[in-house]
Amino acid sequence: MTAQSKLENLKVEALSKMQAASSSQALYNVKVEFLGKNGLLTEIMKEMASLSKEEKPAFGKSVNEVKQALEQAYEGFETALKAKEIEEKMNSEEVDLTLPGFTRPRGSVHPVHLVINEIYSIMSRLGYAIRQGPLIELDSYNFEALNIPADHPARDMQDTFFIDKTHVLRTHTSPIQIHSLESEKPPLRIIGTGAVFRCDSDISHLPHFHQIEGMCVDRKVSMGDLKGTISFFVKEFFGGDLKTRFRPSFFPFTEPSAEVDCTCPICKGKGCSMCKHTGWIEIGGCGLINPKVLAHAQVKYPEWQGFAFGFGIERMAIIKYGVDDIRLFPENDLRFLRQFEM
Repeated sequence: MTAQSKLENLKVEALSKMQAASSSQALYNVKVEFLGKNGLLTEIMKEMASLSKEEKPAFGKSVNEVKQALEQAYEGFETALKAKEIEEKMNSEEVDLTLPGFTRPRGSVHPVHLVINEIYSIMSRLGYAIRQGPLIELDSYNFEALNIPADHPARDMQDTFFIDKTHVLRTHTSPIQIHSLESEKPPLRIIGTGAVFRCDSDISHLPHFHQIEGMCVDRKVSMGDLKGTISFFVKEFFGGDLKTRFRPSFFPFTEPSAEVDCTCPICKGKGCSMCKHTGWIEIGGCGLINPKVLAHAQVKYPEWQGFAFGFGIERMAIIKYGVDDIRLFPENDLRFLRQFEM
């Protein structure tokens, strides 16, 4: 039997089986048998290698014609069978309109965004406006403009993701300060939030987390203004009976600098596992803006002074809600998130 005869017989057999198929699945099985990657049509096409140069073009054309005819036939039979199956299903099933509808679970705001929105609400009452910045920063904005040159040991405190020699995934939200100082004229009161990235991951650290950055630049700004602002914020965010304390520290972009602690909101200062039985919890860092940072942004000092502070959003949520593992926040486990439904 010639290859052309086999091709004609295959077409007749395939059409016969398609017509006899009793369901769309059976029809699909026929299609795979004849037109699949390892189907009968593929096997016949292999015989083209044994044909002469004169016979190959005509045989190739016939193969394409048979393939197109079978595909068109398949589409027609499939449409008819699916319509028949739907009709049979409609005739055999009944819809009870008195049954209650399906309850779809409602989503809720993520605890990180709950904290961010609450901070926005508190700081807006003090005249702070929201600012944002890019996630991929120039090294000069992320470090040098904040008084952290290339050889500064403070860079070792922040394990950095480098994009290339001049770009990094920002390690803090502090570059928002520089962008705002360069694009706007003082006096300024801004609050900026966003994701930051560091090569760190354990029960209390994430490689991708969120920070909030506050900055005030005005005339005659003092450490007393900074302490008053943070104390007001802590009482509004955690509760009116909490106290704050400031411990001397070092940050290259502020001078003087301080770490901020507040009375543990969980035990109210009595001592618990959250505060390691000290009664105090560290919430962030702050200080008066270093004159070198203002000079880099071409803000005249001492005509203008300022203060800045920064808190970790996940840390604020841990303290506020009593979460014991920071890694719960990015996992999006519904059992965890449902606890924060409004």
